[in-house]
Amino acid sequence: MTSVSQSEMLVNPLREGLEVVRSADPCVVVIFGASGDLTKRKLIPALFSLVEQHLIPSAFAVLGVARRPMSHEEFRATQREFIDAERLETEVWKSFESSLFYIPFDFSDASGYQKLTEELQKIDQERGTLNNRLYYLSTPPTAYSEIIKQLGAAHLVAAPGEKYWTRIIIEKPFGHDLESAHALNAGVNAVFNENQVYRIDHYLGKETVQNILVFRFANGIFEPLWNRRYVDHVQITVAETLGVEHRGSYYDGAGAARDMVQNHILQVLSLVAMEPPISLEADTIRDEKSKVLRAIRRIPPQDAFKYSVRAQYGRGFITGETAAAYREEEDVNPQSKTETYAAFKFYIDNWRWAGVPFYVRSGKRLAKRVSEVAIQFKTVPHLLFEQTAADQLEPNVLVLKIQPDEGITLRFGAKLPGQSIHIRWVNMDFRYGASFGVKTPEAYERLIHDCLIGDATLFSRRDTVEQAWNLLMPFLIAWQQSKERELPQYEAGSQGPSEAEALLSAEGRKWRRI
Repeated sequence: MTSVSQSEMLVNPLREGLEVVRSADPCVVVIFGASGDLTKRKLIPALFSLVEQHLIPSAFAVLGVARRPMSHEEFRATQREFIDAERLETEVWKSFESSLFYIPFDFSDASGYQKLTEELQKIDQERGTLNNRLYYLSTPPTAYSEIIKQLGAAHLVAAPGEKYWTRIIIEKPFGHDLESAHALNAGVNAVFNENQVYRIDHYLGKETVQNILVFRFANGIFEPLWNRRYVDHVQITVAETLGVEHRGSYYDGAGAARDMVQNHILQVLSLVAMEPPISLEADTIRDEKSKVLRAIRRIPPQDAFKYSVRAQYGRGFITGETAAAYREEEDVNPQSKTETYAAFKFYIDNWRWAGVPFYVRSGKRLAKRVSEVAIQFKTVPHLLFEQTAADQLEPNVLVLKIQPDEGITLRFGAKLPGQSIHIRWVNMDFRYGASFGVKTPEAYERLIHDCLIGDATLFSRRDTVEQAWNLLMPFLIAWQQSKERELPQYEAGSQGPSEAEALLSAEGRKWRRI
């Protein structure tokens, strides 16, 4: 176990309303793959925002590493693109920009890590960063293992008992299947202790996802209903209007299940379904999430199509414009059998959720961009209002809206004014922007700050990553073995494939309209 600095014993994300958010330790953030889009689009803007909020000290630096030859000045110039013009003119930006450095080398070249060591030592002396390091792997996943091995060989990772710390952030995907995820984790843990490893899922940095725990455990009226006695079923939806854009080569080897369900959706599901933790410590919360994933019923490959649907988008219309079919996209195999839509029915076999289906779906080129969790409660046990048609008595639904309009909606019945009883179904809405009047912080901003202060609550642990892969493998195996089966198609801009409706209609349920 590495030593824990005083600033690591800081604010948990769930406690910010009660405690002061503290600044991070002095440190150097080393970004591997720093010439890529993620760095200038997300990472540098997030770090600059933290500096503006005084959540990062002046004893701080960013060291970019990539193959592309660039000087410090050239690297700084490339990072201006996604910063507002007026912010670029401030003294804060000028100071921040001076803390950006860059060295080029091939990730497999051992001599490059000697250059990295020398540059880090120079930065430590000039900026007082105290030998604290955060490595950020913003590279293709194929480079992860090599970079980690070379960091270990160059002795660039803090050993147990050191006064300084080393942490590493790893971007998804965490493997391509269970076997590769296990191998990646083994390689990581050969160099880093698990408490130094931060597997980042930007989805968990969204305010509504973080608010799931607050909503459940800070309010006395919802948690008593959060179980099989009152909940009929749960729907988790991640719908996109975009296609694969310029990621065709990656996506065609991944698909919707690997790209979204294995990580984003199962992480959200575990937050929705977990038991109350005994404290807000990171591993206490992650222990409860792990229990949920272990409790999800494993489906044998021969039954996979009873519990899942996969499909691929064809030609259609999105916001009035023609959209190409998936097989017509750039860098996609014209005979591809990769799914762009995946839906699953999961059961959590524990005391709280026995018999309650959790329906999850994710797809590209759908009618609307929306991510939400919908808790549908059971209907009333007795039809008291006999003059009201039974099919008009809708169930109560609680919707946690993750994006784009972050908030919470509760749907319930109310009497229309008048002499007779007519029921109108209405929504009680909460919106983050309207209620708090502040800009929602970017997910990367929140997650990077958490890592800098040593709070791993919102990051994936090794066991949960492998449990998620273990859960999906029977489906992926069944899909792979059924290549002769024609992949269902759905029109771009639609609600998705009709086969997905059958997943729910067999039990008298239906998907919420996207």
